[in-house]
Amino acid sequence: MHQKLRTALIWAFTIIITLGSVYYQRKTGPTYPLTVRSDFSGRIVTNRLIRSADCGSDAMIALHVPDTSIDAVLRYKRFKSNDEWFEQKMVRRNDSLVAFLAAQPPAGKVMYKIFLTENGERNPLITEPVILRYKGAVPGWILIIHIIVIFSAMLLSTRTGMEAFFRRPRVVPYTWWTIILLLVGGMILGPVVQKYAFGAFWTGWPIGHDLTDNKTAIAFIFWLIAFIQQLRKRNSRIWVIIAAIVLIIAFIIPHSTWGSELDYTQQ
Repeated sequence: MHQKLRTALIWAFTIIITLGSVYYQRKTGPTYPLTVRSDFSGRIVTNRLIRSADCGSDAMIALHVPDTSIDAVLRYKRFKSNDEWFEQKMVRRNDSLVAFLAAQPPAGKVMYKIFLTENGERNPLITEPVILRYKGAVPGWILIIHIIVIFSAMLLSTRTGMEAFFRRPRVVPYTWWTIILLLVGGMILGPVVQKYAFGAFWTGWPIGHDLTDNKTAIAFIFWLIAFIQQLRKRNSRIWVIIAAIVLIIAFIIPHSTWGSELDYTQQ
């Protein structure tokens, strides 16, 4: 009974670490909606501004502003371009103010600012521009399988690390499954999703500097080293623990950091 309880506690701790990493990565990613809060003439305006949009349709920028005495202006231009700043007045739709940004190709980015106006007074909703990236449509079934497999790899990687740390017997089979899941979810399906979304299978080293590609490749290499050390029977448990820690660090790095982007100045 003691052994079963210990196993259950290890799995519980593993799940907590995995879910915590997933939550942190999602909340801190550069494409996650940005929550902004502004004090405008003594009234607090809070909204979430989008930082990701699908290609093929204009991106809708919407503010929830029930106070009809407040208007807004959207100022924008393409990111990494020689464009001038454009402005358009946001249109009221019931309790919201709405404007649209023209669709861009995959990996194209637009930076925008919003200014609140009332009786000639104009104040910025945010101090720094929001950067919005456009992405191509990824088939739902591919995306779902990719997410399930890659997070299963994270879960099993952490579990394998704990198996090694507590010197339990299932390190080798857990290592096998971790490598298989990481290979399928990160090294095969990851590039497929990248191709659909941004037009390239790989944008990490040596082609580019996409941290999502690079961190996945580094984590996979560490797990291969851990497996090879198991075959050689040389400090294999230490290498498993190191590989598990490397993958946790990789997951903590926000998704899409230094990701694909078009340089309009080169067009």
